[in-house]
Amino acid sequence: MRRSPAIYFTSYALSLLGAGIASVVMPLLVLDRTGDVLAAGIMATVGMAVSAAAGIFSGLLVDRVDRRMVSVAANLLTALSMVALLAIDAVWGLNLAWFLTLAVAGAVIRVPGMTAQETLLPALARLGATQPAPGGSPVRLDRLIAVRETVGNVLLLAGPGLGGLLVALLGPSPVILLATAATGLAAALTTLLLDPGTGAVAPRDPVPPGAAGGGLRRAATDLADGWRFLGRNRLVLGSTLVTGVFIAVLSVLQTTLMPAYFTAENLPELTGLTLSAIAAGSIAGSALYAAFAGRVRRRAWFVVGMAGTLAGFAAVGSMAAPWLVLGGAALAGFLYAPASAVLGVLTIEATPDAMRGRVLGAQNTVMLAAPALTSAPLAAIAAAAGLPVAGALVAALVAVTALAALAAPAFRSIDDLGSEEETPTPAPDTPVHAAETASARRSAAGETTT
Repeated sequence: MRRSPAIYFTSYALSLLGAGIASVVMPLLVLDRTGDVLAAGIMATVGMAVSAAAGIFSGLLVDRVDRRMVSVAANLLTALSMVALLAIDAVWGLNLAWFLTLAVAGAVIRVPGMTAQETLLPALARLGATQPAPGGSPVRLDRLIAVRETVGNVLLLAGPGLGGLLVALLGPSPVILLATAATGLAAALTTLLLDPGTGAVAPRDPVPPGAAGGGLRRAATDLADGWRFLGRNRLVLGSTLVTGVFIAVLSVLQTTLMPAYFTAENLPELTGLTLSAIAAGSIAGSALYAAFAGRVRRRAWFVVGMAGTLAGFAAVGSMAAPWLVLGGAALAGFLYAPASAVLGVLTIEATPDAMRGRVLGAQNTVMLAAPALTSAPLAAIAAAAGLPVAGALVAALVAVTALAALAAPAFRSIDDLGSEEETPTPAPDTPVHAAETASARRSAAGETTT
């Protein structure tokens, strides 16, 4: 029972539900209390910047402290921060300074929790949470990742939707955030039900007495090892860059291009439907992958996913007609979801468990920082040259990324990973990087699939 994936997915869903409610309520609360649109933008920017910075260091914590307990603590602190917000509003009244303080605290809490939660699923698979697939194939992990993607996409719709409903019923009141506090508490209690082995981290040799720099130097070395691994492992780096591009594209569509396009078409009410169409398509795509993982080769999922994403975003970027934009968004979500699941599994299999937290932390930093590289430049292009030009550039960016991914040698033989001849593994004190041996790669994959 304690190794049941249902426990993990319940906790995961509760965390996402609370985050979705807060994502709707917080900006409205800032506008209600300050009356300043700029204040909401400042809070969002500060939160994103702190989240990216926290991602750099969160992996160190997750690789050193019981990962299950890090996830539990993050959910409890999230619940406590929501209650604190209500208390502050009742005693002193909320203003921009308080909102910024809570945004910083929330980012510092959320990112390590998110990283820790991601590491629990491969550990659950490793402990034998489900029956092994025939022939010992890694279908179990593929399906668990696909289910997580499906749950995430469902909550991408349900969380903000519930938040909007609560605002409609109660107005922009901080009382609504008690729902986020409740989901955080429930998520923490549910995570506690998981097998303690899911959070276990590899024991570390103690720092020798009198060693220069001591623990601080080791922490810096460990942090550098995580980023070095990300930069040198072609599979992990490729997965990170492909996902980062699509996150950046979705961000600029959500914040700039789609609101401007549908407003110009006198259909502002359709603005949110583009992301809803992507999410709905992703739900169907993830469910399809969960049902047929193992029956269709990973390379086939990946090729179809990249080609379909290219076609879908070409339709969105054309901005030729509202129905074409929405249809293209749904197509992109539907076909990219299986490819995204494949990328997630490949990253897990390629990353040694002992440094999984640091690598995921580095990846989360890249993902959180990616929108900053595209949002302002594309918004400026849209303002200066027009929406069609900006849309064409978005489509071109996705096309270049998809074609480069299809041509990349790292993604050509993804069905044959772990088949190399065994070679000696590095010494225990040797930093792990992209030149890790075939034996080490096979060991990393085996930890998550056996």
